[in-house]
Amino acid sequence: MLTSEDDPHAERVGGLLARRGARVSVFDPGDFPVSAKLDLGYGTDLGTRRILRRDKETIDLDTVSAVWWRRPTPPRAHPEIADPAVAAHTVQECKSLLGDLWEQLPCRQVPARESVFRRSGQKSSQLALAAELGFAIPETLITTDAESFLDFHDRHDGRIITKAFHVPLVEGVAGGLTATRLTEPVSPRDLAYADGLRFCPVIVQEMVPKRVELRVTIVGRRIFAAEIHSQASNRSSLDWRYYDTRTTPHRPHRLQEEIADRCLALMDRLGLLYGAVDLIVTPDDRHVFLEVNPNAQWLWVENMTGLPISEALCDLLLEPA
Repeated sequence: MLTSEDDPHAERVGGLLARRGARVSVFDPGDFPVSAKLDLGYGTDLGTRRILRRDKETIDLDTVSAVWWRRPTPPRAHPEIADPAVAAHTVQECKSLLGDLWEQLPCRQVPARESVFRRSGQKSSQLALAAELGFAIPETLITTDAESFLDFHDRHDGRIITKAFHVPLVEGVAGGLTATRLTEPVSPRDLAYADGLRFCPVIVQEMVPKRVELRVTIVGRRIFAAEIHSQASNRSSLDWRYYDTRTTPHRPHRLQEEIADRCLALMDRLGLLYGAVDLIVTPDDRHVFLEVNPNAQWLWVENMTGLPISEALCDLLLEPA
């Protein structure tokens, strides 16, 4: 398991795997090279040898049957390196080595090999693919141009939202705080600052009316759909990620066969073994695709609905590649 400390998702699945008799090792790349060591050996006659050492544990990586990407942190420079330029160089070297190492391993990787799931998370490509597969999608503009943004705003009578293109967090602002920017409505005040778009692209979409939202978690070929009744709370009505679980019902949902088939086709085209598709169900029962998260959280859905997502992940990780 590639993840950092205090990951309750990894703890849940790790405990279930251990009870099934699996040997589970947890490694955070952020520990390399300070408290973890790697030996990679190659030779015509000797073959390949890939060994990871951390604490008192030695792992022969060529015996690993599955790698699960959860929430790893990147390598950090050794604290004994004083020169910032040298420290930055060593970090890049370590990241490059680890990235190449995981790509080499001849085992199942969930949600996919890093190169695959990083690419699959690009929202613009997801929208194009979803439309190709027959999903309804919101009318969308991704732009750095104020005039294009204002034209889009006027065409939709101001009923539009904006969201980040890739990372919804800005870390280290205002004295080290983290600013979170999820889905936001566009206010008249925002229009006065439209020229600020020249600094960074933003996703602009029409505001889609909601009856209910669906979180469709896909594990291998198994689909776990949950209804999120986001409109029951003002706090979660625009974006359920503002979480108001006390007043927002979550229930298991029976996904229409046609929509289920499209979700599986989407996963196949993206090369993912795991992912969570977010859909809006409109008052007239249209299913509108928003995005797929290839490394999404699921514990709160499992806890509120009883859907056995963790057990399905165990099945997938233990299944022969």
